[in-house]
Amino acid sequence: MSGVVTGFGVITTVVVIGYMLGRLALLGPGARDVLSALAFYVAGPALMFTILLDTDLSVLWSGKVVVSALSVAAVVSVVVATGLLRRWGVSRTTMSALASSYVNAGNLGLPIAAYVLGDASLVAPILLTQMLVMAPIAVTVLDLAGGEVRGAGPVLRRALGTPVRNPLLLASLAGVTVSAAGWSPPAPLLEPFGLIGGMAVPAMLLAFGISLHGSGLPGRGPQRGSVLFAVCLKSVVQPLVAWALGALAFGLSGPDLFAVVVLAALPTAQNVFTYSLRFRAEVDTVRDTVLISTFATVPVLFAVTFLLG
Repeated sequence: MSGVVTGFGVITTVVVIGYMLGRLALLGPGARDVLSALAFYVAGPALMFTILLDTDLSVLWSGKVVVSALSVAAVVSVVVATGLLRRWGVSRTTMSALASSYVNAGNLGLPIAAYVLGDASLVAPILLTQMLVMAPIAVTVLDLAGGEVRGAGPVLRRALGTPVRNPLLLASLAGVTVSAAGWSPPAPLLEPFGLIGGMAVPAMLLAFGISLHGSGLPGRGPQRGSVLFAVCLKSVVQPLVAWALGALAFGLSGPDLFAVVVLAALPTAQNVFTYSLRFRAEVDTVRDTVLISTFATVPVLFAVTFLLG
């Protein structure tokens, strides 16, 4: 479990540093929004380009990927149904769906895949699926829901244009295209992307830490019900669904079953918090869900390792 300890240690340290920056006001009152924008528009796209540049695209068609995708779809379906019944509205339902299913496959998934599962490339399909499918759809929906758009023509034009304006998607598509073409960019051309991309995860975590300053205990505010609902789906329901699908429907066992359950049990990604800041949607709920699900994942991963590892 050294990978779990290492991953959580890194995340906790950077978030605490962000909290202290917010408490001391060293970066000014707009630091959270600036860091979030930096991650969304500049560093995040550079990171995704470099990650996807060397990805073997054949991993997208394995049975494990299908199980992961179906477990996400099951959780999203529950959230959408609940949102319709409770009349949450488009923005709240979309952010709740992301908070309940979008796993931290990057800064936590990578070390866990490397040290617990023994293969860091196992998170590549999840990163691709989330960045190429989930994120573009969610960002498009949030963008449409947040604007005053009237008439079928403007709605259609905006729906078609929003993905094209998403820097994370454009960078991901560029990385996939270069990888599929089999071209290796020269080091002088690629080095700046690696250097800038290295800021993405720290910027997300620091923005998250800054947002914690001045807020109450997570899950104690008016958004308590929404937070507990999302955490339960993310930390308990999604790994259970992944286990049921993997073992009973796809016949997975041993390391393959263990891998899909561990990856499904990862907490909500900081990317979701970045999106909530970007679109001013459910910021407090997403922040608390990320924090609580991150801590809840520790006992869940230990339990999964004990039962299946």
